[in-house]
Amino acid sequence: MKADLPSGTNRFISADFFTPSYRIVGKIAIPSTGLIGLTNDPMTSFMEIHDARLARLHMPTKLVDHYESLRLVRSQVFAVCLARREDVGHSATRSGYGRNYEYPVLMTTSVYELGGTVEFSGRFDFSVIMVDGKSDFIPLYNTTLTAILIPALKVESPAMLFNRKHVDMLALKSQRSEAP
Repeated sequence: MKADLPSGTNRFISADFFTPSYRIVGKIAIPSTGLIGLTNDPMTSFMEIHDARLARLHMPTKLVDHYESLRLVRSQVFAVCLARREDVGHSATRSGYGRNYEYPVLMTTSVYELGGTVEFSGRFDFSVIMVDGKSDFIPLYNTTLTAILIPALKVESPAMLFNRKHVDMLALKSQRSEAP
């Protein structure tokens, strides 16, 4: 299939999309602002995936279907894993001048555990990450995604965008206690 790009500024990247019941591997056309610009675009509520291959979460290695083009409801996407950090784009989380600090975190959703590093300028502020601004998708780096009920589904990625509306818990790994 030959996909027509809406404008000359878009390019295709490969990505893994995780919903409550499926893993979709495919290609998506992103603007110059990167995937973060597309996922946080207030003018649309879906994403179009090309050359989409679907696997059910409970059987992550078995391909169940393949589509030339498929649309995902953006609010139902838990996370998007990327092969390259550069494909994330420019984040607006606490933008401005200042040094970014790395905070290793563990997050959970109703379906996945996400581990990685959040980059933040200044002191870590949970409320800014989880509630401030209009961006639903937040970048996470050097990530691991594991399905809670299916630990065989484990994906490591240099970058990920997670949907903060699905996060149940967020913990700083530096605050982890030795005794469970």
